[in-house]
Amino acid sequence: MQIIYVFAPRQSMNLFVNDIPVRIMKPGTRPEAGEYNSAIDASQTPVTKAALINHVWINQADIQHLDIVLDLINSKVPIALLSLSITVANYEAVKLYLKKKFKIIKAAGGLVLKKDKVLMIYRMKKWDLPKGKKEAGEKSKQTAVREVEEECNVKVKLGKKICTTWHTYTMNKKSMLKKTRWYVMDLVDDSKIKPQQEEDIEDIRWMTQKEVYHALENSYNSIRFVFEKYYRKSEK
Repeated sequence: MQIIYVFAPRQSMNLFVNDIPVRIMKPGTRPEAGEYNSAIDASQTPVTKAALINHVWINQADIQHLDIVLDLINSKVPIALLSLSITVANYEAVKLYLKKKFKIIKAAGGLVLKKDKVLMIYRMKKWDLPKGKKEAGEKSKQTAVREVEEECNVKVKLGKKICTTWHTYTMNKKSMLKKTRWYVMDLVDDSKIKPQQEEDIEDIRWMTQKEVYHALENSYNSIRFVFEKYYRKSEK
């Protein structure tokens, strides 16, 4: 199972389960009316695959309901779910439960700006942003700069933090949880720009906002989330 986590402090926990957005919300909160087209009261109605169609909101959920949902979404049989919001009875318990299931690996990456353009990399047949794991003794900000400079052979200046994402993967039959902190960066020098092929990066490209829009059609929901958070902060 591949799950990407994005934590939004004081609001909700946003997961991407097999690239399907799953937002875990605190008790007493609910998605806006336009964000779902069907609702399930988990205390009264069983959560089934047949009910998970298009955009769904599940209320009064607990850890058991969350497990059911993750199993259904992770099934090899296609599911018609486009997005899911879950209001849980104990938000902190659910968050702790999820985080205890995995070994945590820390990483960091960057959204690099060159005037009105953004630096994107093409890796594993998807458009992505440069990122990588922390080394011993490093702070996340140092990791972000080092990884961007290594993967793209550019020089950058660190800016403000954008958000944090989480995703899981299996390594040596163990479930890993990678925590990635994302920062905005300004370009200093790209005169020697080139992809780090040993990290499976095939291409690097400076993109306008319109080009980014099209590139995100062949990317990950978590990367789209990073851009959404960046653009929202830029508009303030």
